[in-house]
Amino acid sequence: MIRRLACLETFDTDPFRNLAVERYLTLHAGAGECILYLWQNRDTVVIGRNQNAWKECRVSLLEEEGGTLARRGSGGGAVFHDGGNLNFSFAVQKGDYDVPRQLSVIAAACRSLGIDAAVSGRNDLTAEGRKFSGNAFLETRGQCCHHGTILIAADTDRMSRYLTVSREKLTANSVASVHSRVGNLAALCPGLTPDRMRAALKEAFSAVYGLPVTTLSPEALDEAELQALTAEFADPAWRYGRCGSFTHQISRRFPWGEAELCFSVEKGLVADCGLYSDAMDPDFCPVAAKALLGQPFTAQALCRALSGCISGPLYTDLASLIRDSL
Repeated sequence: MIRRLACLETFDTDPFRNLAVERYLTLHAGAGECILYLWQNRDTVVIGRNQNAWKECRVSLLEEEGGTLARRGSGGGAVFHDGGNLNFSFAVQKGDYDVPRQLSVIAAACRSLGIDAAVSGRNDLTAEGRKFSGNAFLETRGQCCHHGTILIAADTDRMSRYLTVSREKLTANSVASVHSRVGNLAALCPGLTPDRMRAALKEAFSAVYGLPVTTLSPEALDEAELQALTAEFADPAWRYGRCGSFTHQISRRFPWGEAELCFSVEKGLVADCGLYSDAMDPDFCPVAAKALLGQPFTAQALCRALSGCISGPLYTDLASLIRDSL
């Protein structure tokens, strides 16, 4: 049961530091405590844990124009952060993790501003048919994080310039481009700013949980641990990921997200394998890719290997992709 609410706000726009603070809060959220973290990044594309950076983003263009590529620990798709976007994170232990209640905080804040927000699809919040918030989720050692974006006055032209959303994903959402799919809340609430949204979120947080909100100071966090976490998120090996020279590639979009399987095959065996996805489950990709290494490059052998490590729709859909493609 939630007995204590806390809110930490930062105004440092370094994406690696901000992701480190979020991970720190997630790891240290206490029993009966829910922490709301409000933060902003400067000109950053943040991709999901299992995404292929080079397919989700025009990396060279982004960096040439002064932007930054970052990778978070949760699943889901790529997003663009700038000064017109506010990010929120809920850090809480698993026993008190309640995504509908957490989403209701965002919806209540929007309603207080005269905006009618609705949950849409697997992880989006929309207003008047346009997405203004994409959400993603992470659980580690019984500690949970639910985070998302809130587009207030973001530069959607730059968003479209840097993000390379697949045609299948756009078709699934019945839109022609990233630009036409998303919308800024300031268009529905003229004069809305990130600071005004911060205030609305803190008030809604208290109202939804029926408790006062304690203010957390960034200075109260362990600086040595934060620096170590910041270095992990800034590490190029983590941010860019591996980009092998694969000889076979198959992909398809499923109700749970896109999946791209890449193989290098030598003497009939899988010598290297990558599985990229924007699925909300961040854990299955590395497990499945590892299970396929060394297997004969046949549909039967690959499906058998997958059956030993994943189940349900993930197995059924990936197995169908393999059988249809090999």
